[in-house]
Amino acid sequence: MTAPLESPIVILGSGLAGYSAARELRKLDKTAPLVVVSRDHAGFYSKPMLSNALASGKTAETLVMKPVEKMIEELGAVVRARTEAARIDTGARSVHCVDGEVFAYRDLVLAVGADPIRLPLAGGGADDVLSVNDLDDYARFAARLEGVQRVAILGGGLIGCEFANDLLARGITPTVIDPAAAALSRLLPPAASAWLQARLEAAGVRFRFGVAAERVDRTQAGHRLTLTDGSTVGADLVLSAIGLRPRIALAQAAGLTVNRGVVADRMLATSAPHVYALGDCAEVEGHSLPFVMPIMQQARALGATLAGTPTALKYPAMPVIVKTPACPTVVCPPPLDAAGAWSVTATDDALEARFEGADGKLLGFALMGAATARRQALAGQVPGLIG
Repeated sequence: MTAPLESPIVILGSGLAGYSAARELRKLDKTAPLVVVSRDHAGFYSKPMLSNALASGKTAETLVMKPVEKMIEELGAVVRARTEAARIDTGARSVHCVDGEVFAYRDLVLAVGADPIRLPLAGGGADDVLSVNDLDDYARFAARLEGVQRVAILGGGLIGCEFANDLLARGITPTVIDPAAAALSRLLPPAASAWLQARLEAAGVRFRFGVAAERVDRTQAGHRLTLTDGSTVGADLVLSAIGLRPRIALAQAAGLTVNRGVVADRMLATSAPHVYALGDCAEVEGHSLPFVMPIMQQARALGATLAGTPTALKYPAMPVIVKTPACPTVVCPPPLDAAGAWSVTATDDALEARFEGADGKLLGFALMGAATARRQALAGQVPGLIG
C-alpha cells in the first residue's frame, strides 16, 4: 500500500533536529503538507543551552525561544504537542499515536532523540537521581536547587563538566565522579584533560576519577553516595550526566535496521522506503554525533531531499565548543579509527593540542584558553568526516 500524494511529511520530534529539518524544508518548499508530532510541549528551545542556563539566569519558561503557536505559524504545519507515536506501519506508510490518532505519510522523519543512560544504582535514594535531557527535566532540576550547596555529578564528560561549571554560578559546590582517569577523556588527550581539570578545580569544582557510584542513600543531611572504592561522597542533590542512548525502540519495532542508533545512509535514509532519521537517534554511516553542527548539516541535506532535490550528507570539520567559561575549550576530535598522535603546546593562558597523521596532516585538535581564537584557522585544515 502506498500513501496518497497529498499525504504529509511527518516528523516525529520537535527538538533541534526535527524543527531544523522542517525549517530547511520550508526554505525550499512552502506548500508541502507537514505534520510534527512531539512528545513534549513542542515549543522551540536550544537543548545545548540547558547545561549553562543557570549562569545566564534562564528559567524553563525563558529558555523557550518560540512557543508552539509561533512554530505552527512559521512552518505552516500541523503540530501535535504532548503526543507520542506508538507504532509505525512502513507498509501502509502510517504512524499510529498513543491517543489513537493516525497519520498517513508521504515521507517520515525520525528525530526522536535519545534517553539518558541510567546507572544501576542501589540504595533508597537511587530514584532521587536526576538527569537533564529536555526542558521539563531542567524545570524539575532547577526547582530542586533551592537551598542546595552540594551537587554530585555522575559523569565527567562534556555535559558533566558543563553542568559543574554552571552550578558554580549559583554558589554550589559540584563533585564530578567518573570511572575514567580524566575529564573529557573521550575527547581530549591526557595533557589537555589535566589542563581543563586544573582550571575547573581552581574555580571550585571537585573531581573523583577512577571510581563510580554504586549506591545512593538518603540521609538527614541529603544523600550519601557510596563509590566503588568504598569511600563516600555527601550531596544535597545527585545529577546523572553519563551519556545518552539513542531512542531506537520505535524504529526497531517497525522492522528498521538499528545498531547504536537508527541506521541511515548519507541520504539520511533508513532501511525502509520513505523513512529518514537524523539527530541524536540516528547512526549515519556508522557515526553517532550528538552535537549541534552535525545536526544542522543533516537538516540541510534532508530538507533539500524532502523538497525534491536528493542531497547526500557532507560533514566538514565540526569543532565542538565546550561551555566551561572557567576554561574555554574547543575540540575537533579526530576520527575514531585515525592513526596518528597528539602533540601539546601549553603556556599559562593557552593550550593547543594537535592530532596529526603519519604524513603530518592535521586530523583533529583541542584548543583551550586564549588558544580558542585559533578555532577557524585550524578547522580549515582538518578534512571532513563524511564527503
